[in-house]
Amino acid sequence: MAISVKRITLWRAEVANQPGVLAATLKPLAEARANLSVVMGYRYKTDPSKAAIELYPVTGKKATAAAQAAGLAPYEMPTLLVEGDDRPGLGHAIAEAIAGAGINLAFLVTQVIGRKYSAVMAFENEEDLKKAASLIKKVKAPRGK
Repeated sequence: MAISVKRITLWRAEVANQPGVLAATLKPLAEARANLSVVMGYRYKTDPSKAAIELYPVTGKKATAAAQAAGLAPYEMPTLLVEGDDRPGLGHAIAEAIAGAGINLAFLVTQVIGRKYSAVMAFENEEDLKKAASLIKKVKAPRGK
């Protein structure tokens, strides 16, 4: 599988950092039968009483209404979803390509399941996202010996 690079819109809510908040946020989406592929939750280091929940995708009228009812809204941070076959050194090759272009990441979340990887990458602006997307599509992981 070639590298797939897709611009996405995360939906985000700032919430209280308490047990059950994630479940309560996801409940309306589950009831609307939204099929989410990314769910992230994290507390703020600067204020441990607060947290954020981010997810993708939110599509269709039912899922959109459910997300809004849960307090989620589209997050205006330029974000890519990068997927493909996992290979040793691929993450480094992508990071090196981005760094070589002087692009700073706002955040990165990467996961490997089996032989496939997935990464959510956010950038400080649209220009950096566009440059990074182009560079990532050209990245070749080193071949094993």
